Amino acid sequence: MRRLTYDQVFLLTSQNAKNLIVGSPSREQSTDLFSHKYNFFQTAMHRQHIRAQEIVKRLFDFTASLLGLILLSPFFLLIGILIRRHSPGPVFYKCIRVGKDGRPFGMFKFRTMNDGLNGANPKVTAQDDPRITPIGRVLRKTKLNEFPQLFNVLKGEMSLVGPRPEDPQFVSHYSSEERQIFSVKPGITSPASILYRNEEEMLNYATVAESYLNQIMPNKLRLDLLYVRHHSFLLDLDVLLRTFAVLVPLFRDAAPDIEQILLGPVQRLIRKHIPWFILDAVTAFAAITLAGLIWRAARPLDVGLGISILLALGFAFLFSLVNWLMGVQRTAWQYASLSEVLDIALSSGMAMGVLVVGNYFLLDLPLFPLGMLILVGCFAFFGFTASRYRTRLIRGALDRWQRLTRSLHAGRERVIIVGGGDTGQFLLWRLKNSSGSQALDIVGIVDDDLWKRNAQIHGVKVLGSRFQIPKIVKEHEVNLIVFAIHNISAAERESILSLCASTPARVVLMPVWCLMPINCPLWEQVPSSNGKEKQTPQPQSITNYVPLLSISSNDAKTSKV
Repeated sequence: MRRLTYDQVFLLTSQNAKNLIVGSPSREQSTDLFSHKYNFFQTAMHRQHIRAQEIVKRLFDFTASLLGLILLSPFFLLIGILIRRHSPGPVFYKCIRVGKDGRPFGMFKFRTMNDGLNGANPKVTAQDDPRITPIGRVLRKTKLNEFPQLFNVLKGEMSLVGPRPEDPQFVSHYSSEERQIFSVKPGITSPASILYRNEEEMLNYATVAESYLNQIMPNKLRLDLLYVRHHSFLLDLDVLLRTFAVLVPLFRDAAPDIEQILLGPVQRLIRKHIPWFILDAVTAFAAITLAGLIWRAARPLDVGLGISILLALGFAFLFSLVNWLMGVQRTAWQYASLSEVLDIALSSGMAMGVLVVGNYFLLDLPLFPLGMLILVGCFAFFGFTASRYRTRLIRGALDRWQRLTRSLHAGRERVIIVGGGDTGQFLLWRLKNSSGSQALDIVGIVDDDLWKRNAQIHGVKVLGSRFQIPKIVKEHEVNLIVFAIHNISAAERESILSLCASTPARVVLMPVWCLMPINCPLWEQVPSSNGKEKQTPQPQSITNYVPLLSISSNDAKTSKV
């Protein structure tokens, strides 16, 4: 008997699903080929995406660093004069740091300490460090001493945004996981730099190295690892924007958290708001065009392309504004229920109401007839709804088409779900809405409820009762039976599983812990020593709830969990 883990139930809908529940060597070979090609395609696309991100980031770094050096050159000259005036020595200080792929390089800074002492221990600077010069203290407070690192960015040794490079002495303490930060170029600023911008004020000169190594550096490395795992060009723009904000005295004391940085305004605007605005504007323009064509078929209408585009942009802007005010833009539409359609209808109605008021009361001569505007609002509402539920609509249409053309199901694992209740409906929804749902052909549902017979549940037909399972498996060539009933007795469970095991199909039990109520008979009320009742699991009843088990017809009678 083969046992599966809880997570593997969802692998049934992944690209490796067929490898998990195969029934013949030929199918295994075809599935392995399919999975190999799919994984190769996904890996190639991921590599191209990473390469494109690196090219865009390097072009941005080169352009920004070059312009920055040109524009800041007068300030560099002034700072150099002040440094030489307050203490003898060079203007710039070059320190050894560890960069991308663990390679050391020389990082430039404005010299902020007395000449000859910069290389002395400790390697970290505290606020009360006696080596700092008066002008150096100002430069460190305002972070102006870091600006010469634009030379490192121009040379390609650093980036504008990335984990701050460390001294080799501290790098020697990194774990193998922490060394993942060397997979990207170090940067002038980073999320850790923003959150620890007052790092020197947290340290004391007497114990600076020990405090930094044990308290500050582990937290900074944790933040750097978060950046490495989520880094993108848009995240870099958010980090730069947040860096400029904290350098302004008015916002210097602001305390953003890491989530506010990783999910900054640039990413939210470009990834979420702008795409929806563009899609809504196109939808509104299509609605105006369609309504105009219908209206002109009955009576004259001469508005013009420019006015139509302005109306579409205005409608989309008002619709987006109402969505933002009502909080509709926070909806994850791939998981939205049908009740959210009412929010779309309300937003569309309010936006159209504003346009109607503007058309009749703010203009000397109305541009659009009232009937046409109402027609535009109706078309736009249907378009806005279709665009937000497009994945579900397309998936449903494809599912219908595939059911009409059964030949398209060749090579897919044929599945029936035993149970049309809460557990079965949850499993059915999960299987149909996962990214790898194309690996399975859900033939139907088995349920003893006579009122569900021949009914459609999430588009899947209820084929019959438990006693028809062998017949259904044979007629529909079922390869997999998923048992998804949690509210029956152990005797009934054993009876149904025996029927399932009598077929050549593989049997999988759906885990139901998340669906059990608090007063589920799985738990027994046992009095504690203080007189209060506590919940203690009954071992005999727990064995009735197998998290996930695969049973074949040959070992069903002898299998033990």
